[in-house]
Amino acid sequence: MGNKLFTPLQLGAYTLKNRIVMAPLTRMRATPGTLSPNDLNVEYYHQRASAGLIITEASQISPIGMGYPLTPGIYTNEQVAGWKKVTDAVHAEGGKIFIQLWHVGRVSHSSLHPAEGLPVAPSEVAAAGMTLTSTFEQVPFETPRAITLEEIKQTIADYRKAAENALAAGFDGVELHAANGYLLHEFMHETSNKRTDEYGGSVENKARITLEVLDILVDTLGSDKVGIRLSPFAYPYGEYDANSYPVYEYLVEKLNSYKLAYLHLIRYRQGEIEAVESKEEKLWKSYTGNIIAADGFTAEDAAEYVKSGKADAIAFGRNFIANPDLPKRMELEVELNVYDRDTFYGGAEKGYTDYPFLK
Repeated sequence: MGNKLFTPLQLGAYTLKNRIVMAPLTRMRATPGTLSPNDLNVEYYHQRASAGLIITEASQISPIGMGYPLTPGIYTNEQVAGWKKVTDAVHAEGGKIFIQLWHVGRVSHSSLHPAEGLPVAPSEVAAAGMTLTSTFEQVPFETPRAITLEEIKQTIADYRKAAENALAAGFDGVELHAANGYLLHEFMHETSNKRTDEYGGSVENKARITLEVLDILVDTLGSDKVGIRLSPFAYPYGEYDANSYPVYEYLVEKLNSYKLAYLHLIRYRQGEIEAVESKEEKLWKSYTGNIIAADGFTAEDAAEYVKSGKADAIAFGRNFIANPDLPKRMELEVELNVYDRDTFYGGAEKGYTDYPFLK
């Protein structure tokens, strides 16, 4: 059998032309002030439309959901109009594109949303490390305030509006970002969730907000146009909590009944935390739908991962940054452009739209 990465895949409502997915990649190049996509962003995504699926950079659902300077939103008409230019450009090349919906929770800074004040989180527990202000100054994380029950309801409503806006912008679907230490992920871990109400304590309570948001997205778009991203063994900005594993077991069991387009899973990195390979394998196998796997795949181990049935598609990040024609390069087995880390975040064309295509 040949390389399955280059075979079609039925993913929810869509047939992908290949199984090479462009991972969601924060690049901090939205329009200052409006935080809407601009012509440079349109060109960036248009260049990469040969992916089986593009998952956009994480896009905040509200002002207080923003965590880094110049990340795009999906809550104003101007942002919708900017994203419509992106989706039109991708669709013109026969591509498929989902938008990743984002609320960063405590991984933010009040300078990014001065009208809203401090970031919100499940509990008043600061994230570990440093963050960026609206002027790209590096500072320690602030201690967030605990999100109220009324604000949780408003946040869920914000996700619905974001999903409606995604439809208006021409997206093929949405991915719910419930990973990487952001708001929904913060609810899953005891180290960041000290609540004693219906959103804290038990496994079911820690998973509650994620499922409530998922219900809203499915109701708005249909389950076959919704994906979700989880990182069961990676918890940036905080201490990994081994007691969170049952939350993921519960979540994945629940997800099976949703019949989503896909579950996007970030695989375990050796050396980051205790050895959890057996837990990862068990969790992966417990999901009955499409799995997109992510995190540091080479072309070779991606092909093997899909061939072995561990995943149905593979998401590539840094190599898609440097190789707009990544599927072609992988299929021809030619050398890849080398990415420039210094141009990952912020800036203009350099390191964004100026990487060369194959001749």
